[in-house]
Amino acid sequence: MEHPFTWVSVIPGLSAIPAHVATSLIVAAVLVIFTLLARRQLNAAVDPAVPDGSLSLRNIAELLVEGISGMAESTIGHHWRKYINLYGSFFVFILFANLIGLVPGFAPPTANFNVTFALGLVSFIAYNFFAFKEQGLAYLKHFAGPLLILAPLMFPLEIISNCVRPLSLSLRLLGNMTGDHLTIEIFTGLTKVVIPVIFYFLGAFVCFLQAFVFTLLSMVYVANVVGHVDHH
Repeated sequence: MEHPFTWVSVIPGLSAIPAHVATSLIVAAVLVIFTLLARRQLNAAVDPAVPDGSLSLRNIAELLVEGISGMAESTIGHHWRKYINLYGSFFVFILFANLIGLVPGFAPPTANFNVTFALGLVSFIAYNFFAFKEQGLAYLKHFAGPLLILAPLMFPLEIISNCVRPLSLSLRLLGNMTGDHLTIEIFTGLTKVVIPVIFYFLGAFVCFLQAFVFTLLSMVYVANVVGHVDHH
């Protein structure tokens, strides 16, 4: 989707690279700064177990960690801590990459197929890596189906089903974020004030929801292939 103006097009150094890559780098830098500041506030606290009395970066970080951890534990199971770093990173990066599109002059990198497909591909590689790490070659039995006699039919179907997952993840995120950003642009251009505020609130909800859906589905994929390890 073409945009009439983006800040990255006038920032020296960033203007020489594709806008979605430049914006992704900005999001990554913001996350690093956010993490360092939140960690500094946590280290400066008299009692780290007691939350701050007012809204702070530390409180926001703790809320994100608690929410993502709860989702991982309920979805993946007993050994969720082994996977939380990756899937927590998915959620936080996608959320901030979505939200930056609400800032005038920025286009969300998640409205570009190259970014969303890369995220989907990482998710695909990750859960297959975890599966082979936990099960070895026995993981291939997962594609054969419940009955050996059905293996010739089930195996190619399961392979196709797994291979389309990164595409389905990327297209779902791409479509929703492109539509959300385009809607805000249209109503901002038509009405200028008041009405766009409503769509900004709805847009923020969509940003959160799409980060949640992508992360949840990625967790479900890994839970399906390592669930036997978590059974207790």
